[in-house]
Amino acid sequence: MLRNFLLQASTRRNFSASSSSSVAFFRQCSSSSSSSSQIPNSHFVEHMEDTNEIPPSATISIDRTALYNPPEQSHELSAESELVKHLKNIIKFRGGPVTVAEYMEEVLTNPKLGYYINRDVFGADGDFITSPEVSQMFGEMIGVWAMCLWEQMGKPSKVNLVELGPGRGTLLADFLRGVSKFKNFTDSLHIHMVECSPTLQELQYQNLKCITEDSADGNEKKGINSTITGSSVSWHASLEQVPTGLPTIIVAHEFFDALPLHQFQKASRGWCEKMVDVTENSSFRFVLSPQPTPATLYLMKRCKWADSEEIFKLDHIEVCPKAMDLTQEISKRIGIDGGGALIIDYGLNGVVSNSLQAIRKHKFVDILDNPGSADLSAYVDFAAIRHSAEEVSGVSVHGPMTQSQFLGSLGINFRVEALLENCTEEQAESIRTGYWRLVGEGEAPFWEGPDNQTPIGMGTRYMAMAIVNQKQGVPVPFQ
Repeated sequence: MLRNFLLQASTRRNFSASSSSSVAFFRQCSSSSSSSSQIPNSHFVEHMEDTNEIPPSATISIDRTALYNPPEQSHELSAESELVKHLKNIIKFRGGPVTVAEYMEEVLTNPKLGYYINRDVFGADGDFITSPEVSQMFGEMIGVWAMCLWEQMGKPSKVNLVELGPGRGTLLADFLRGVSKFKNFTDSLHIHMVECSPTLQELQYQNLKCITEDSADGNEKKGINSTITGSSVSWHASLEQVPTGLPTIIVAHEFFDALPLHQFQKASRGWCEKMVDVTENSSFRFVLSPQPTPATLYLMKRCKWADSEEIFKLDHIEVCPKAMDLTQEISKRIGIDGGGALIIDYGLNGVVSNSLQAIRKHKFVDILDNPGSADLSAYVDFAAIRHSAEEVSGVSVHGPMTQSQFLGSLGINFRVEALLENCTEEQAESIRTGYWRLVGEGEAPFWEGPDNQTPIGMGTRYMAMAIVNQKQGVPVPFQ
């Protein structure tokens, strides 16, 4: 069945992968190893000493014995953006620093000023490139996975298909084109896009080739449908807004990596949360909290899941409460309604240490430099996702496996063969390059073009994990 699907899948999408797509690699690579004790970009970190009691009028002493060298690049802007002013006002009125998670949330998803809210940040003209933008085959393979899961679910007549953070809608558009000939499956789909950006919602509407139908009297909107398959499409700000009661298939590709996280650094008195503060000259800096913070509870939970030796060798730990909570929300929905979730992202199957990075125009930049002008993301802790899901009854967790293993097992090789049978030489080069970027590792051995455009494989950088209702058995291709 898989081979027939791969050979029959639509090839209507243009083969237009840009040679600059090789920069996709940068979004998966951390600039330092997970066990490194150095902070990216060597930020100035001040450690506020904790005392038993500090009177309100007392001056907090500073332990300067373990300071990191200040960065050469100043974080003070000649003309401050509205987001920078907003962040400084939060710190000012609170009377102290904010957590890295709060900083990330404001920078990325502030309703008016956030990085994702009012712009298209994807592709060669944006700040980074994701797998769906590299090749149509990625979305097609996700379609294969979803249709196989639907068959394991007993081919229900109605299914909620949910994508978290759909970007431009490229993945789902390729997904729908690929499965468009399988009417029983496409007729069952009710598509729900979880997206907070109005700009990206418009792009998704266009790429899914949606139309808005009027009611019979013409006074009210009847609904929105994708003309690719005729499926209904709706948008939501969060997963909890998606209706329950139907079997659900959830796809989360490069969604978890942008969820706000908390960073902890080992100090002489134990683990301290890293915070973002403003200096006297009005630039941003990192400081360490003098007291335990609410996120410490999640740190304790994460450490219980890890081996003591794994924690002992680390100087930094990242924990993402929103990822843990979202995983449990997904798992509870699947456990009750049936279905499954597929999570694909770059990350580690273990504790993550100091991976937060900022990318602007396909290059690493300072995390605190001009907030809102660069993407912030971090490695996904797949072990924490697994443990969070396993706390929910009625579901089973499978993986992670590398993206190369996942796509290979689904039959991407057959799809490459089918595409290469009827294409121009230029298209063939684009297909081979896209294939390598999805499943390869390191530089493409066949590349004969400019060195600075060498395709970089991300097949082992990305990992795939599935959470399914345990009554459905083991999903493809995790058997």
